[in-house]
Amino acid sequence: MPSIIYLLALAIFCMTTSEFMVAGMMNELALAFQVSVSSIGYLITAYAGAMVVGGPILTATLLRIRSKQALLFLMFVFLIGQSLGAIAWNYDSMMVSRIITGIASSSAFGVAISFSATLVPPNSRGKAASIVLAGLMIATVLGLPITTIISQNFGWRISFGFVSILVLVSGIMIQLLLPSSPNKARLNWKDELMSFKNIHLWAAYITSMFIIGGTFAAFSYFTPIFTNITGFSSASIPYLLALYGSATVIGNIVIGKFADKYTMETLLSGLIILIVALSLFALGAENKYIAVITTIFIGFTGVAMNPAMVARVMKTANNSTMINTIHSSFITLGIVIGSSLGGLGISKGYGYISPLWIGVSLAILGLLSLFPYLHKRKKN
Repeated sequence: MPSIIYLLALAIFCMTTSEFMVAGMMNELALAFQVSVSSIGYLITAYAGAMVVGGPILTATLLRIRSKQALLFLMFVFLIGQSLGAIAWNYDSMMVSRIITGIASSSAFGVAISFSATLVPPNSRGKAASIVLAGLMIATVLGLPITTIISQNFGWRISFGFVSILVLVSGIMIQLLLPSSPNKARLNWKDELMSFKNIHLWAAYITSMFIIGGTFAAFSYFTPIFTNITGFSSASIPYLLALYGSATVIGNIVIGKFADKYTMETLLSGLIILIVALSLFALGAENKYIAVITTIFIGFTGVAMNPAMVARVMKTANNSTMINTIHSSFITLGIVIGSSLGGLGISKGYGYISPLWIGVSLAILGLLSLFPYLHKRKKN
């Protein structure tokens, strides 16, 4: 794999750390802004919602700009939003921060994945995507626990500021080390939109949405589940999140090796494991051993299936920034649905276990969405 791809993974790492960090400091933010934990969950929803709506619009305006310049611009916008989060004076200002960073992040995902696909042969695109998306996985194993520890020991503002500095440093490295890509002046957004007439592309998008929706319905509320149901201490949360993140990294590596050749088989088996793991977690959440083991298996599948999801989209339609950005939007729409329904279940009085059952339901829908395509798995 070209070394450039690892720089793209660095950018994704920074942005995903910001996306996930709220999950590790829900209790602190709820106390700081005097709102409920479920309200803090909506900050995750707002970030994802901004990715769904704002990302494709911003991407359309950047189609004629070279990938490097587009990525640097997006990181600058992201830096502004992240810095606003560090100085947020109330819940509403934090919400604005999450919306700005969400919009920039969605478009950056599309640019980074499309750029990586141009650097390798078509049969290696899934593997290239797995390296770029490794930034997302490593954010769960390093970024999320580190920001959680910083928040618990020095305050959530320092944690947000730390990520701002990280984004600035990574942007400088990209400016210095990433070569300029070919000029995109000949591209026309109308030409790119023609690909969206493919109904099978939308089917792939929907499957991805349900996979991530089921995962995030649970993941968004891991912290309160671990502390209020399982009985872990707050000091244990960073280590539990790091364990989950380690599982996603391993899962991403393994799935990345099989994503190109066994795309549908990977998605099918991954969803089955995810459904079983979420169900066992919901049934045995009060047992620490069950909670830890099922969390690991949720990490092995869930978000780690991103390389297979990307490979399926690239096989279904031509690689383009807009197609990958819309895919990113559907993935984050799953985050919106999952985190929202999980928060709704808690706020309606169904308890902290309800997000896990909601995750099971969404994952089952993802499994059902694959059935019409299973007879084509050898072709995929």
